[in-house]
Amino acid sequence: MTLSIIIDGGLSIPKCGRNPLRWLWFRWGRYLAVRHRGVRVHRTCRIHPEARINPRGGQLTIGARTRIAPGACIQGPVTIGEDCTVQIYSVIVAVRGGPITIGNDVHIAPHVMMIAANHKFVDTDIPIGKQGIEAAPITIEDDVWVAGRVMITAGVRIGRGSVIGAGAVVTKDIPPWSVAVGVPARVIRTRKAQQSDNA
Repeated sequence: MTLSIIIDGGLSIPKCGRNPLRWLWFRWGRYLAVRHRGVRVHRTCRIHPEARINPRGGQLTIGARTRIAPGACIQGPVTIGEDCTVQIYSVIVAVRGGPITIGNDVHIAPHVMMIAANHKFVDTDIPIGKQGIEAAPITIEDDVWVAGRVMITAGVRIGRGSVIGAGAVVTKDIPPWSVAVGVPARVIRTRKAQQSDNA
């Protein structure tokens, strides 16, 4: 058992409750994030010290009451809104020309990947790693649930109120209030129609 598990209680997402030791532990996590130039984290955030947060020379902002789990990796020009969660081992990587913007009340489950760039590989005479990248922004609007092991590719916008099912690979925009599943992800229904049917 590690010191981290003893302090944080083995929880997958930071919660303090009335435990002053946990409060200090997550303050330490916040410090590890804001020590980098270009990182702004609201004072009410809970960031586990084992999260990897680095702006890579850009601006990285995390809003009020957002919680970042151990093992989460957030890199580059990323903006995360208020009341969000980024669960254990999720990877959010933005690059210059490919920022990632996440709205308020967005819940990102474990092992989600968002990478706002793709390697170029057109020229077979040059190794892929030397051909550069093509960057494009990723936008997740407010009140979205991204389930476990989802992959969101560069250039995608996920509309407000949407749910992305576990294991989906999102390669195209998802309209607001959609439920999308599969590889590649496709919309199987809208939440708005379902809500009016239940009324």
